[in-house]
Amino acid sequence: MRHALSLSLALTWACAAGSARPVREAGAAPAPAQAPAPAKQASDEAGSVDRPQYPSTYQRHTGRPVLIRNATIMTAAGQEIPNGSIVLAAGRIVAVGAKVDAPADAVVVDGTGKYVTPGLIDEHSHLGVYAAPGTDAESDGNEATNPVTAEVWAEHSFWPQDPQIPLAIAGGITTIQALPGSANLIGGRSAILKLIPGRTVQEMKFPGARYGLKMACGENPKRVYGQKGGPSTRMGNMAGYRNAFAQAEGYRRKWDKWNKDHQGDPPDRNLKLETLAEVLRGDIYVQNHCYRADEMAHMLDLGREFGFPIRSFHHAVEAYKVRDLLAAAGTGAAVWADWWGFKEEAMDGIKENAALLQEAGVRLNIHSDSPSGIQRLNQEAAKAMYAGSRAGIPVTRDQALRWITANPAWALGLDSIIGTLEPGKTADVVVWSGDPVSVYSKAVQVYNDGWLVYDRGDPAHQPRTDFELGQVPPPGSDR
Repeated sequence: MRHALSLSLALTWACAAGSARPVREAGAAPAPAQAPAPAKQASDEAGSVDRPQYPSTYQRHTGRPVLIRNATIMTAAGQEIPNGSIVLAAGRIVAVGAKVDAPADAVVVDGTGKYVTPGLIDEHSHLGVYAAPGTDAESDGNEATNPVTAEVWAEHSFWPQDPQIPLAIAGGITTIQALPGSANLIGGRSAILKLIPGRTVQEMKFPGARYGLKMACGENPKRVYGQKGGPSTRMGNMAGYRNAFAQAEGYRRKWDKWNKDHQGDPPDRNLKLETLAEVLRGDIYVQNHCYRADEMAHMLDLGREFGFPIRSFHHAVEAYKVRDLLAAAGTGAAVWADWWGFKEEAMDGIKENAALLQEAGVRLNIHSDSPSGIQRLNQEAAKAMYAGSRAGIPVTRDQALRWITANPAWALGLDSIIGTLEPGKTADVVVWSGDPVSVYSKAVQVYNDGWLVYDRGDPAHQPRTDFELGQVPPPGSDR
């Protein structure tokens, strides 16, 4: 072990402030990540289905109110306020405007020359499940043992000690969706996480967030399973999805009947079909890796056949070809600014993809799918914005900001809570050294739920995982 056990327990995810563990809000009860079924009378015969399943244990960090003033406030809600102010208190945004009232005990941050945005959100990340240093021991994103592994959950692979996490925080990221990989037709449940220091994934899990279901089209399932019994073709892929959801329909009917009348013994649990039944009930969002336009159309048809929507197509390199279909279906798209050409199904990518989707009314967001790209997600949005402008497709700075804030918040079902700077929303806030669509701007401060989790000018607020302790460079010199 790199450190003695006592040191590891004391300093896990410690900031350099000398506090072994952040102060927690007194009396705050852990909130479940997903509302459990109504509690039943406890008995020796109760099954695990009657108990909360892996609830969030996240608790908000306490701190004094914060007033950031004299900054350009980019709300991502259609308003940009020059020389504006924002007040954060008790984990919420209290006031935003040209002139605001702040509590007398507020910490005052001078934002002169700086910009303030909502915390950035990455809808497609593999942090924690493909952790650094990137050996086989940390490769936990693909359960490549069956084309359908809906029973696996990304949180059970997620490593909170991944040293890539503090680098993402330093890039202004406050929320991620950690996804299983794309080897399988159906790869399992995602984890929606607040990007803060945590000893366990449950301490990071976003309270109340719905799970996502990772599905994948095209080349990846064909490549992985073509020599392992199939599917080996795109028609085989479609048959695999249909067979899985046909089984889930029957499973759902059995459980719905038993939950209604409670007659006889409950049906046997099937963890794979349990997840798919929740998709059919609308409680889990489908997050679909899909490159080609024709396959996106097929997946929309699949959703109509079984009665569930596709929440968002990920990567979606050819989404511009079917942007009208996506807009009509209310399906979002999570795309790269300029990744293309690295395999056949990625050959027809264009840099104007994001702008064309924006123009068509698709809920678009820019994702990373990369531990490097997540550190500069603002630059990825800027590249896509300027590619549109060069092609004569006007994209405002507010719209580009929404690609990495409000729109991914919607894709996760959290847009009523995060994604914009509006009173009452969670105080996920980033202070930038300059215009965030500039390549020269960096995150100066990052607040998550009102807590200062990162400060570029203060090593006491530059978190490092326990895995990094004792290594060079020291805190503050590499962020």
